[in-house]
Amino acid sequence: MNAIPLQDIADQRTACIHATCVAVQGSGVLIIGASGAGKSGLALQMMALGAQLVGDDRVDMFVQNDQVVANAVAPIEGLIEARGIGLLRAASVGPVPLAYIVDLDQTASARLPEPSDVCVLKRTVPLLRGAGVPNLAAGLIQLVRMGRVAPEWPNS
Repeated sequence: MNAIPLQDIADQRTACIHATCVAVQGSGVLIIGASGAGKSGLALQMMALGAQLVGDDRVDMFVQNDQVVANAVAPIEGLIEARGIGLLRAASVGPVPLAYIVDLDQTASARLPEPSDVCVLKRTVPLLRGAGVPNLAAGLIQLVRMGRVAPEWPNS
């Protein structure tokens, strides 16, 4: 399945995209990127740190209560690919509201990047550029659990 660029679903009401999604404390992290970029691998790392699988390979998205929500696609619900091992079973959760979208094809422009957003299903969702980011799984878990400091700190 080819990845659908996020700009192509900016004005849609629903979408099924090539992505992986995990939940941390009930908040969704949608992982996007080209085939082979490491979406499932990042999700497995996050699951080892306490995240829960929402969906792997394809994710349904829709708007509910003014939030973009992600859910598993029924035929592959509860399955995640581990390269070199096979399809693994996992307890899945969902639907979950998206807290972040992580793009594994984009590189952050700075060590401490300014917050960025992307339009998805007529809503704005924070975007993180994850290509080459060390300790990405642990950083994402901590981000969703506790948030991040404003870029202006300590001058705010």
